[in-house]
Amino acid sequence: MTQKSLDQKLAAIHRDPSGCNEFIIADAKDADMAFGMSAPGEICGSNEGECRFKTLEEYREQIRQVIRQSVVDIVLMSASTSEKLCLEEGLFENSHITPAIRANDATDVFAFRGSTIPSEPARAFRTAQLDHAQCGHLDCDPEERTRGVDLGLYSVTFNNDCTIDLETLNAYNAFRAEAERKGFRHFLEVFHPNINDSVKAETIPQFINDVIARTLAGVPSVARPIFLKIPYPGPEALEELVAYDPHLIVGILGGSSGTTRDAFQMIHDAQKHGGKIALFGRKINHAENQLAFIEFLRHIVNGVVTPEEAVRAYHSVLEKLSIRPLRPLEADMQITASTMSYGGETPTTPAISTPPTTSSPHIQPTTPVNFAAMTSEERLAYHLDRLRKI
Repeated sequence: MTQKSLDQKLAAIHRDPSGCNEFIIADAKDADMAFGMSAPGEICGSNEGECRFKTLEEYREQIRQVIRQSVVDIVLMSASTSEKLCLEEGLFENSHITPAIRANDATDVFAFRGSTIPSEPARAFRTAQLDHAQCGHLDCDPEERTRGVDLGLYSVTFNNDCTIDLETLNAYNAFRAEAERKGFRHFLEVFHPNINDSVKAETIPQFINDVIARTLAGVPSVARPIFLKIPYPGPEALEELVAYDPHLIVGILGGSSGTTRDAFQMIHDAQKHGGKIALFGRKINHAENQLAFIEFLRHIVNGVVTPEEAVRAYHSVLEKLSIRPLRPLEADMQITASTMSYGGETPTTPAISTPPTTSSPHIQPTTPVNFAAMTSEERLAYHLDRLRKI
């Protein structure tokens, strides 16, 4: 099997936490665990209002395109999609990309149409079975566990409520024990409280930092998450968390779609202040052209372009491909407030402009590229060449 760029980058970061320039990008295509049928996004016709949700197969085809593009390091999926693409189709076997599943789905991600559940305190819940992810059935034989996925996202939300937060911690304890026995790795997502005023808004970044430190203080290295996924907390709180334990690798989540500048600026700022990973779901999935959008995320963290330059170049790509942007360039250059919870935004047709009326052409390498075998300098040269061609 092809070496995974995730493993190589994590090893490089641990060797030199402060000096390593490696950056990990994940495409989070697990939204069907939250939004249901609206998760894949929409396709709209030439007339305003002629829109439908993409099908699950169309959603999975988008993932196949991302895998073929070979720019991200991780693709995060639901267990059912992982079964299809990983176990049945074997798409990750000769790819440097690591497949991962959403390993739990606490109630604050129950954001389907008509649901009010995310407005209640998050309760622990888990649909996925680790054996299903690893080998496709319960009670895997040891040699079968390498067939499928060995990495999952585990999500926790603390609301400053002793009873409910203890349920969350106990469920996480049980998951870690099972995962260690079965050779299953995880990364830990820590959401903001999903109940207003459970924590004073101005202290939430510090609350999250302290919750992480306290939760993991009793967890030895063998059972720890391989990295964190948190809402971007701002420069000071991110630097505080990174400095506290340089080997507790910090990644940021994207939250709601926002503008293109929102996404590009967020990944730039996270890297600038010590973050090593970005896991974007809606920000990628709602882009006019997902593959071009991903390309520019990589260009930004590789230092090829600034966020402002990337937005302008991205719009130039859309124009070249005859794709109508969701927003005029001036509006797309603006930085807006992003909603960081699943319940805060349900995918809908953007109100700013009519969605693209043509199918999106795809930007793909003409031949497979083994990023895992490249040095940082070689990857930079490759992306510079790609950008010149764009």
